[in-house]
Amino acid sequence: MKTNIILAGVGGQGILTIATILDTAALNSNLNIKQNEVHGMSQRGGAVLSHVRISNKEIFSDLIPLGKADIIISIEPMELLRYLPYLKKKGYLVTDSNPFMNITNYPELEKLYSEIKSHPNTILIDAKAIAKQLGNSKATNIVLLGAVAHLLPLSDESLQTAIKTLFEKKGERIINKNLEAFNKGKEITSNLVL
Repeated sequence: MKTNIILAGVGGQGILTIATILDTAALNSNLNIKQNEVHGMSQRGGAVLSHVRISNKEIFSDLIPLGKADIIISIEPMELLRYLPYLKKKGYLVTDSNPFMNITNYPELEKLYSEIKSHPNTILIDAKAIAKQLGNSKATNIVLLGAVAHLLPLSDESLQTAIKTLFEKKGERIINKNLEAFNKGKEITSNLVL
C-alpha cells in the first residue's frame, strides 16, 4: 500500500495543519511517512505546497513524481489546477470552491470550476461555508480532510486522535470544533459515488 497526497493552497489556509494530522495519524498507525513542504511568501498569501507519502513499506523520497499523486487536496481552487501534472490517471481532486483572489488576473470562476469538474474523480464543495455554519471559519481545511477521509489509508479513529493531539493545547472547545468539522466533511461525501 502506498498513497501519495499533494496538499495545496495559500498561506494561512492550514495546508501544513492537514499535513501534520496525516503525519501523526500515519505514525500512530505504524505506517511509514515522508513529507516535503514549500512555502512561497506564505504569510502574504503566497502558495504553500506539501507532498505527503504514506506507505506500509519503506519510502525513499519525500517528493511525489509527476503523474503519481493519488489525491490532490486544495483549499484554493486555482492552486488545485497548478498541480494537475502530478495527478495519476484515476486520481482524485478535492477542493474548496472559494477562491483566494490575490492576483489581478484571477481566472473567471465558472471556467475554473468547469476545468476542475472535467476530471472524473472530483470533490468540489463549499467547505468554507460549512466551517462557518459550524462556528469555526478557520476549519475549512479540516472539513476538506473529512471529505477525503474515505480515500485515505488511515482509519477515522487515527485521524480523529491526530486532530485531538494537534489541538490539545488550544483546549477542549477547539478540539471539539475541529472534530465536528471533520465529521461534517465526512458526512457530505458519504453519499457521493466515486
